[in-house]
Amino acid sequence: MLIVLTSEKEIANEASLINQLFEVGLERLHLRKPQFTMDEYRHLLDQIESKYYKKIMLHEYQALVDEYKLRGIHLQEKARKDLENTLSTFVKDCKEIGYRVSSSFHTIEDIERNKSLFEYVLLSPVFNSISKSGYEGKNFDVSHIDEFVVGMGGINENNLQATFDLGYKGVGVLGGVWNTVSPIKSFKRIKDKIENLSLCKERV
Repeated sequence: MLIVLTSEKEIANEASLINQLFEVGLERLHLRKPQFTMDEYRHLLDQIESKYYKKIMLHEYQALVDEYKLRGIHLQEKARKDLENTLSTFVKDCKEIGYRVSSSFHTIEDIERNKSLFEYVLLSPVFNSISKSGYEGKNFDVSHIDEFVVGMGGINENNLQATFDLGYKGVGVLGGVWNTVSPIKSFKRIKDKIENLSLCKERV
């Protein structure tokens, strides 16, 4: 699985670039704009071709998942912890109405405490972050974990083999795409290398 997360900041011609990413093979986009209002999210979503909505996980404003028939909701760590004892019920209710649910983690121990709840989990930082200065990688080894763990943090075309060697079933990229001269070309290089490695297990 190869996931692209949007930049927290606005990107010039972002909707057009997102459509192009889908055109060249992106299977999962995490849309996250923490500073956006609901209407600003709507404005961006309205510019993305609706045929791609089922490939989009939203990080804020759950109501938009239903409004736009998106794939599902992603719980960032704070949102997950805020749910506390109601987390299992929340995830179950989402699944019953057809939403997929994923979540972010920053320790292996937290993943193990939340087994079998999520479609997949994002664990970071694996390597030194590209998009966040001073955010040092932990080189988490998840080869002993049964969960579908997607590695994040400093992922680029040069460390994909090392990522999968640590047991990750997928990768999430942010700076490795958006902090480059050509996001589309950078994405294609990462995608092609994963396919050549034949190590990224895709979940239907």
